[in-house]
Amino acid sequence: MVVRYRGITRFNHWITAACMIALLLTGAAFFHPSLFWLSKLFGGGQMTRWIHPWIGVLLFFSFLGLFLQMWHLNLPRREDLQWSMQIGDVLQGKEENLPELGKYNAGQKGVFWGMSGLILLLIVTGIMIWEQYFPFLMPIPLRRIAVVVHAAAALGCFFIFVAHVYAAIWTRGTIPAMTRGTVTGGWAFRHHRKWLRELAKRPHAAAPPPTHKSSPK
Repeated sequence: MVVRYRGITRFNHWITAACMIALLLTGAAFFHPSLFWLSKLFGGGQMTRWIHPWIGVLLFFSFLGLFLQMWHLNLPRREDLQWSMQIGDVLQGKEENLPELGKYNAGQKGVFWGMSGLILLLIVTGIMIWEQYFPFLMPIPLRRIAVVVHAAAALGCFFIFVAHVYAAIWTRGTIPAMTRGTVTGGWAFRHHRKWLRELAKRPHAAAPPPTHKSSPK
């Protein structure tokens, strides 16, 4: 077994995911009248309107923790362009034809940087339209534009979130990496061979073997 994610990273990830789901549901309640029934999940319209921005603040700081841990691992590399040009082989599972990859492929990096930009846009526009605490921060015409931009950024986050979840399910072994923190050596060799080679050069790269307590006699 190979360690892929530390405990703090996994905790940070799931807090971010929970915030994202809560924001999508509470935000959808105000996106269109036909979806207002979703506000009942959070105690009604007034309660939903109150907690939505606070969950957004929590999302921002939670994702900031992930960003500080992962930004350097998501910088573009030369093999990312080749991987993108061979997306057909990726979809067909012909990974033997692909270049060796670091910890993340071009698709994962796209999710990371896409979410980074959109969440930053969400927090900025969210503060601009947060009338409870910033009623005079922006003139009304600019606030109206911020509402539209905020909704568009949220929609973009939704599509990236769905693609991220689908890819995690489609690539077998990805979800356990974020629940247990480890992957098999075979999984790492198949999907992120360059990362595995880099990791093998470091001390204590492998996960500790499980301990088995002897049964009492």
